[in-house]
Amino acid sequence: METAQIARTIARALNLNEDLTEAIGLGHDLGHTPFGHAGEGALAELLPEGFRHNEQSLRVVEKLENGGQGLNLTWEVREGILKHSKAREDILAEGWGTASTLEGQIVKIADSIAYLNHDIADAIRAGLLREEDLPRRTRELLGTSHAQRINTLVLDIIETSWAATGEGPPPPGEEPPRIAMSEVAAAATNELREFMFANVYEWEGQRAEAARARRVIEFLFEHYLAHPEALTSDFTRPEDPLVRRVADYIAGMTDLFALRTVESLGLRL
Repeated sequence: METAQIARTIARALNLNEDLTEAIGLGHDLGHTPFGHAGEGALAELLPEGFRHNEQSLRVVEKLENGGQGLNLTWEVREGILKHSKAREDILAEGWGTASTLEGQIVKIADSIAYLNHDIADAIRAGLLREEDLPRRTRELLGTSHAQRINTLVLDIIETSWAATGEGPPPPGEEPPRIAMSEVAAAATNELREFMFANVYEWEGQRAEAARARRVIEFLFEHYLAHPEALTSDFTRPEDPLVRRVADYIAGMTDLFALRTVESLGLRL
């Protein structure tokens, strides 16, 4: 929801298609597994063809929703959903490709802003971090609160991407406009992301939680392969191979539902 809100704000400021932007933003993470990227990594190892949450998000809207008929979405929405994923090394890296539409590009960068700041807020609430623990340079450049950081980055994207408004003719020989950040804001954001990787995402306690999450996913996967009759959800397609139906079923679970299920099946965590 926060990704969609940030993305729509940027789209409105740049005079772009707000509805297209919001549709991509609302659908971009539908394919996320329980336990986020830890669950995604576990399913990627279990499925012969691998598993990526962006591809699963597209599968949800194309093949699983609406009783297996999919949703009547435009090509631009579907492409934006597929290409929202990013690489670790840089917030502006290609990752899984760049959307053809400016609206899709907005969602990709808005997603980075939303999850990074949301994760910081979660880490502070959990007592893993204090606001003053964040790198001094990023606090000076981006702000010292959740709201300040988002506001600074949104304004920077709007200013840097102003050519996307179409106001005035582009200079001769100039490439088509793209959604971007200034070099200063991008560097500060990348520094903040690396800080989060070192102190939260790859922290020893987090690694233990990730191992627990993988155990849950592996247990569920093996259980449903052995007991396909337990796949009670309508959110699978009977014509698909069993391994694919199991993956779809697990990917549609929330963290809490997955935990309750394995506990009811006797797995001690």
